[in-house]
Amino acid sequence: MELRDLDIFLTLAEELHFGRTAERLHVTQGRVSQAIKKQERMIGAALFERTSRRVALTEIGRQLYTDLKPVRRGLDDGMERAKLAARGKTRMLRLGLISHNLPELRTRFDAFARCHPDVDLRIGHVEFGDAFGPLRRNEIDIAVVWLPVREVDLTVGPVLFTDSIVLAMSTGHHLARRESVSLEDLGDEVVMGGVTLTTGARRSSPRIRPAAA
Repeated sequence: MELRDLDIFLTLAEELHFGRTAERLHVTQGRVSQAIKKQERMIGAALFERTSRRVALTEIGRQLYTDLKPVRRGLDDGMERAKLAARGKTRMLRLGLISHNLPELRTRFDAFARCHPDVDLRIGHVEFGDAFGPLRRNEIDIAVVWLPVREVDLTVGPVLFTDSIVLAMSTGHHLARRESVSLEDLGDEVVMGGVTLTTGARRSSPRIRPAAA
């Protein structure tokens, strides 16, 4: 099986949708269909059950996915280690941020690089609506997120910094005329915000609850 066909199978097994698979891999749906048919002919059995409404893995398809997923991850890890060694690095730390524009964190990143020159620090973006997903999918090692975090499978690390709370609203809002606003005044309002940034990582130890911001 060619590496590209392997990626097509693994991606379709995760997406269970030919269109999303093609979009994710930047190929045509025809290329996805062709690769799967080729694999099924080679194996001699169907890997997916297809109807006009759904795509599902067969039992053989699930077994193949379970066997091949760690193999693909091993290939990727081997290539990454070779690339790191070529640049004089021996380790890699993948960090996910909700925002890239955090000057306070950039100074910490610079200090980390000076203290750990052998570590390749890779900084990426995590979506506000799925801040923990990349951790659980092993796409990153640490996420910098807002408190509070109460996830059974995640370890909450140290608080990096705390900002003061600022309430912003339109000039036409009924609270805009007040000199001060209490938390009780916001009880019936829809408010989005956060005040404390902390680090988090996957874990298997007992739950650690963060301190209040």
